[in-house]
Amino acid sequence: MKKSRIGSSEKITILGREGVPAKVDTGADSSAVWASHIRVDREGVLKFRLFGEGSKYYTGKVIKRTNFKVASIRNSSGYSEIRYRAYFTITINNRKIKALLNLSDRSHNTFPVLIGRRTVAHKFLIDVSKTRVKPPKAPKTQALNKKLTKDPYRFHKKYVKNNGRSGK
Repeated sequence: MKKSRIGSSEKITILGREGVPAKVDTGADSSAVWASHIRVDREGVLKFRLFGEGSKYYTGKVIKRTNFKVASIRNSSGYSEIRYRAYFTITINNRKIKALLNLSDRSHNTFPVLIGRRTVAHKFLIDVSKTRVKPPKAPKTQALNKKLTKDPYRFHKKYVKNNGRSGK
């Protein structure tokens, strides 16, 4: 089968929700989806809701899985945590694939879905110059850059040197 080309960000379909922004990250081993209200009931059924109440993709519908897994995931800060994982059928670039997604709180991430290399390997070619979703500029970053422009020395003393990251 011919591999289709996708960009570093794509709009996907997951559980009937179309146009969900996803970051394609070949540096990430596994994939993740924003899930909330994650719990396992006394009968051993994993229950969760996709996305969170602040997301425009949130419906509040409880999703149940009896076939699920766990994994110890090390995040970008170096901390390990146990996360539940479940299979989903997702559509990327008009191609349906079965993907194992970690359930995690991605409320503070730009993209509610992260597609890692295991999900895209042998299925797609990644073209990093191509993007289907433009991430919004972070207001905090814009404010910090204004402060930097105004007085670089004061900025360094306040934000960088006090964080222990300053060089000589």
